[in-house]
Amino acid sequence: METLTPRQVLERLVGFATVSNLSNLELIDWLEGYLAGHGIPAHRHWNEDRTKAALFAHVGPWERGAVVLSGHSDVVPVDGQVWTSDPWTVTERDGRLYGRGTCDMKGFVALSVWALVEAQRRGVSRPVQLALSYDEEIGCTGAPPLIAAMQGVLPKGEAVIVGEPSRMQLITGHKGGTGFHVHVKGFEVHSSLLPYGVSAIMEGARLIQWVNDQNAAIQAVRPSAVAAMFDPPFTTLHVGMISGGTAHNITAADCRFAIDTRVLPDDNLEGWAAQIEAEAMRLDASLKARRPEAGVHLERFFGVPPLRPEASGAAEALVRRLTGDNATGVVSYGTEAGHFQDAGYSAVVCGPGDIGQAHQPDEYLELSEFEAGHAFMERLLEHLA
Repeated sequence: METLTPRQVLERLVGFATVSNLSNLELIDWLEGYLAGHGIPAHRHWNEDRTKAALFAHVGPWERGAVVLSGHSDVVPVDGQVWTSDPWTVTERDGRLYGRGTCDMKGFVALSVWALVEAQRRGVSRPVQLALSYDEEIGCTGAPPLIAAMQGVLPKGEAVIVGEPSRMQLITGHKGGTGFHVHVKGFEVHSSLLPYGVSAIMEGARLIQWVNDQNAAIQAVRPSAVAAMFDPPFTTLHVGMISGGTAHNITAADCRFAIDTRVLPDDNLEGWAAQIEAEAMRLDASLKARRPEAGVHLERFFGVPPLRPEASGAAEALVRRLTGDNATGVVSYGTEAGHFQDAGYSAVVCGPGDIGQAHQPDEYLELSEFEAGHAFMERLLEHLA
């Protein structure tokens, strides 16, 4: 089988419109066949309705301690965005590679696939693995089942490099996060009879004000040493959208919004989730005491554990060796690295591209960044050999 360059692999990957609400199986079929054509068996892990699959593979000695190259296959939609070129075709302009997913994060996936094939062709004395997930863009929900599926099928890896765009700088920590869809159910009456009804909007506002109060309390506390590394240096709670009501003179029967939180690595993610649930249930009990039809319903829709900086971590030491980056880097967005770390892997984030380009119209990856990622993979192959 023909061996593709990193650029050619990227062009193939971008050509598959693997938006999170669509299937990724065409990409998985192609990639599985391409690896097989180079003598690399790959393993699938299907989602529940078999519309999507994760893929993982191993090259090198069949032993523990592999370097794991981790990426996700899904991208965000282009609906409503104005593009100056086809988002599903890699277009080079002014030293940039345009296309949906070039930056987030098919650029790194393409480099990883190339490195895996090169490791097979050249031979390595230390193993390398590929871990490609689905549904990262909707809350990293595909990572836990992928990681669980890898156990017992492949020898346990040691150092995980999650290639989210970091301009090839080492990221050793990030915030975790979780979110809840909130549905406040009220009881409609004419607004002139306000005491006899329950306004879902006005009552939902109490929960939103509680969020404001928590933010104020958090920000009044002196940041810890870990918190001081982040911008902003504290955990945050947020409500970004709200809807509800029928008319200005009717107490609202329904109010819907979402609460999400970004939690520092030394804070308690599940503790915050429990606090949000407890406050919602207090409001639920209060509303039901007034009208049994009223209440509050929560649905948790994502949970991403933080990435905690590791003391003498294997992944950090490896990436520092390959990049020469001795700085300490942390970010406030979440990645799949926290899931790998919770599963017993050493993990860091390092990949080509600028996170500011992620999800944007005319998303692009600087050609120089892609080339820097290629050089990184060359150094990795030398290390593995």
